[in-house]
Amino acid sequence: MPLTPLDIHNKEFSKGFRGYDEDEVNEFLDNVIKDYELIIREKKELEEKLNDLNERIGHFNTIETTLNKSIVVAQEAAEEVKRNAQKEAKLIIKEAEKNADRIVNESLSKARKIAIDIEELKKQSKVFRTRFKMLIEAQLDMLNNDDWDHLLEYKLDATELKNAEEEDSYA
Repeated sequence: MPLTPLDIHNKEFSKGFRGYDEDEVNEFLDNVIKDYELIIREKKELEEKLNDLNERIGHFNTIETTLNKSIVVAQEAAEEVKRNAQKEAKLIIKEAEKNADRIVNESLSKARKIAIDIEELKKQSKVFRTRFKMLIEAQLDMLNNDDWDHLLEYKLDATELKNAEEEDSYA
């Protein structure tokens, strides 16, 4: 068991024939007591500081553990978000590819239909052109016909037409 200042103070030395000077020993012991008390107080203060620091370290260790867990959770969440984003991106790409294929197929189908329509219009325009040409040629043939010249050779008098009309009305 360690010495206390009281133990030092109450310590009595046996006296010998030519022993130590009692006042000198008492003064020295008083100095030892003061220093010892100071050291004990400092030790107590340091122990209290140490306890406080240990508590703070424990608190900081708890915070560190919590932060480490939070970091791990955040990393896992980030990985999950990343995986979900990649899945969603793949789905979007697949959907876009399907839409692109559908649009291309619809466009090809429309282009084929337009090409068929164009061919049909070309045929109809050839038929129309041929018929129109035949109509114009027939009209030209009629114009070029000699019957027109014979019509111009007829000489009719307006009085003759009038008399012919009257005869028709009496009959």
